[in-house]
Amino acid sequence: MSKVTEVVEELAAPIFQDLGLELVEIEYVKEGKSWYLRVYIDKESGVDIEDCGLVSERLSEKLDELDPIPHNYFLEVSSPGAERPLKKAKDFERAVGKNVFIKTYEPIDGENKFEGKLVGFDGDKVTVEVKFKTRKKSIEIPFEKVASARLAVTFS
Repeated sequence: MSKVTEVVEELAAPIFQDLGLELVEIEYVKEGKSWYLRVYIDKESGVDIEDCGLVSERLSEKLDELDPIPHNYFLEVSSPGAERPLKKAKDFERAVGKNVFIKTYEPIDGENKFEGKLVGFDGDKVTVEVKFKTRKKSIEIPFEKVASARLAVTFS
């Protein structure tokens, strides 16, 4: 299925550049009997329904021309939401100072889930300040050991 996402990413790149948008993620998944092609977009000021509609319209035209997907599917274009995934190095760089939730491939200090403030990223390691009982502790996570990461919404 990664071939589909790669083709879609290639087709969509000029559209994103033209509209001043950033590709966050592309998913191509089967849910029940239906296939879904989900494209998550963002920009500095946030995306709105018009941005999603423009991308959907232009990308749909390109997909119809090339026809890289052999069966029926639903195309969905949306914002990644408040808990945006962090995938690329630049995502982590922009998230410094924000609350994050990170899962690792293997335990670090006996844990593989960390939620706290992202206080640093140097390309090789992610530093998260987590609350441990009544005190704060900095955890350094090697970037290659990050299985998944996202912004974390907190209510205080």
